[in-house]
Amino acid sequence: PDSCGWQVTVEGGVAVKMRGNPAHPYSAGELCPKVNHFVERVYSPKRITTPLVRDGAKGEGVFRAATWSEALALVAQKTHEAINKYGGETVLPWSSAGNQGLLQMSSLDRRLFARMGSSVTTGALCGSVAKNGFVATTGSGRSTNPMHIVDAEYIVLWGTNTRLTNRHLWPFIEEARSKGAKVVVVDPIRTITADEADWFIQPFPGTDTALMLAMMHVIIRDELCDDDFVAQHTEGFAELAAEVVQWTPERAAAECGVSADDIETFAREYAGAQPAFIRTMIGAEHRENGAMLFRTMACLPTLTGSWKHRGGGLSRSVGSWFNDCVDDSVFDFEHLAQGKPRRALPFTQLGQVLTDTCLTPSVTVLYVWNGNPVLTCPNSALTREGLLRDDLFTVVSEQFLTDTAKYADVIFPAAMQIEQRDVVPAWGHLYLGWNEAAIAPVGECVPNTELFRRLATAMGYTEPELFESDDSLIASALHGIDIEQLQRDGFVPLPNSDEVLFSDGIFGTASGKAQLMSTDLASRGLPSVPTYVQSSSRKGSAEFPLVMLTPKQHTRFLNTSYSHLPQHGPREEGPYVEMCASDAAARGLDNGAAARVVNERGEMLLPVKISTRLPEGVVAVPFGWWDASLVNSGNVNDLTSDAHTDWGGGVSYHDTLVQVFSA
Repeated sequence: PDSCGWQVTVEGGVAVKMRGNPAHPYSAGELCPKVNHFVERVYSPKRITTPLVRDGAKGEGVFRAATWSEALALVAQKTHEAINKYGGETVLPWSSAGNQGLLQMSSLDRRLFARMGSSVTTGALCGSVAKNGFVATTGSGRSTNPMHIVDAEYIVLWGTNTRLTNRHLWPFIEEARSKGAKVVVVDPIRTITADEADWFIQPFPGTDTALMLAMMHVIIRDELCDDDFVAQHTEGFAELAAEVVQWTPERAAAECGVSADDIETFAREYAGAQPAFIRTMIGAEHRENGAMLFRTMACLPTLTGSWKHRGGGLSRSVGSWFNDCVDDSVFDFEHLAQGKPRRALPFTQLGQVLTDTCLTPSVTVLYVWNGNPVLTCPNSALTREGLLRDDLFTVVSEQFLTDTAKYADVIFPAAMQIEQRDVVPAWGHLYLGWNEAAIAPVGECVPNTELFRRLATAMGYTEPELFESDDSLIASALHGIDIEQLQRDGFVPLPNSDEVLFSDGIFGTASGKAQLMSTDLASRGLPSVPTYVQSSSRKGSAEFPLVMLTPKQHTRFLNTSYSHLPQHGPREEGPYVEMCASDAAARGLDNGAAARVVNERGEMLLPVKISTRLPEGVVAVPFGWWDASLVNSGNVNDLTSDAHTDWGGGVSYHDTLVQVFSA
């Protein structure tokens, strides 16, 4: 979320150093350990710098170098053959957030695949569930400016490991604490952020909603609501009160493992502090009832009127703030599809899509860029199975030979951030960034926009919309932004960045009032008020009795984009399965012992790490390692659940049950 400002030193056309931009108001000159070695990543000998064509069996990772002309001609031929035989929807584009720039994340690709009449994807691996849950209460995708946390009196970091994954926010939290703020961390894992908190609360995974309902029980029972704010700016208070009356602290304690006394204290402290600030991110959404969790969380500052104060409210992603100035809808040209309906397929369940024998037509051409679905999608073994199909032609744009790229028929070499021009919206602060190309792309690499122009040419398409320049795309998408200032300074604040969200009590709903009860949810067959539904992982299983979490917890990498590089993965401990001493002893396992982590989807062979950071019944396998790092083992997403969330189009990674055996 940090979207840091940086500066690159170039000598003779070669990047020699990259450091944080000290003038950036949010990142303030600091870069994280992941990005500190970015120049080494650019010039890595393992980098793909020419087009490649498969020269071995799928998945073997054996390729030969090819010219751009040869590779483009092969891709165009296979794509045309498939479309002529099955129609455009046999083509599936799949891209994720490996590049978060405005243009290179998603722009001309939308037009190219509309022209093909391809299938489209729905849902998201992260972000959509949290947003949809939040919107159900507030009617808006916007949440509180994270930098306002400096003015908070009481800070709750809920399900977010701020010091690791949002590290540039931590100095703002420390500033608030220096002025007397109390910092509370709520998380099923004792993280490095929890270590620095004034109070750590550790609910059992997936029970956060029960904890929140009990907090609201106390707040309403003890008359700690902001009565005027609730009366004037909310709808459904009576219905919410009727729901939470049954959620006594004692009942919630039995469900979530937090003592009734702690729930009482937490509720009173939160309601009594003005302003109180909740900071959360996306980890908690990866559950069967993830959207309900965020819908419920948004009710807390609504009951207490915390929205009224600078330094109060709730902050998750703030990407929606950029919509007033950054209009990416200008990249959509659905008329290129010539009025033909486009089939929607679930983005999060790629394995199911590729192996569905009833899907007509099946996906026979797959384009992948900005992502590594073999490692990042749940139920990855099923994704690999689909990628092995003889009748599937796979095109990948990549920087390295990832576990997904190994299954490609053609790989195109992708440029990196310092090799391309782009505008960078953030989702952790309210500064729009300018990313100027510092160097020419290494070898024959190209930015995504150039790749899609070349593909359009190879396909024989002539529509001018497919060939628009990067500068023209930027100019058409930005509104109310001084582009010259943006280029000169490297960043500009959003014009509305100092607004105190919902301080006027006007929410984004049709009535302008927060929905403590939602008739819209009820019309969709969902609970109208915040409701706790026990997840399958909380119920447990005799065969697989342990809940498995897959946190990002390594300092030198957070995702699959860095763990394979010398300054990152090899310098970290792991991979491993972490568990408490009692769970290990019950299985005859000592620290460092080899263990099998098993469920119905797959198996991993990992060393045991015994710690005090997890409660009984919970194990953790850190995310981000490539298959090559896991000897005689799959990756952790071989085991994770790909079941849908309640709403919002996500998947329930963290509602995964496993058993652990001695190897």
